[in-house]
Amino acid sequence: MAHLRFHIRFPEDKIREPIIYQIGREYNVVTDVRRADVRDTTGWADVELSGDTVEIERAVVGLRAKGCVVDPIELNVVE
Repeated sequence: MAHLRFHIRFPEDKIREPIIYQIGREYNVVTDVRRADVRDTTGWADVELSGDTVEIERAVVGLRAKGCVVDPIELNVVE
């Protein structure tokens, strides 16, 4: 099982949608929010996705299809 961390930025029109929850339901990955800041017009989250590497890659594609900007966190360290 892989554990990869990503920085996700949400588009303003998607702030109120439960996107991280949806990704966990739509793909076979476990989502773990490590840090986040969500306001009325901006939002970001550092999230660890756990599961099969292929499913994690599919989840990242799904996040991008929902309009999110997804960047891997270098060295996969969130502290």
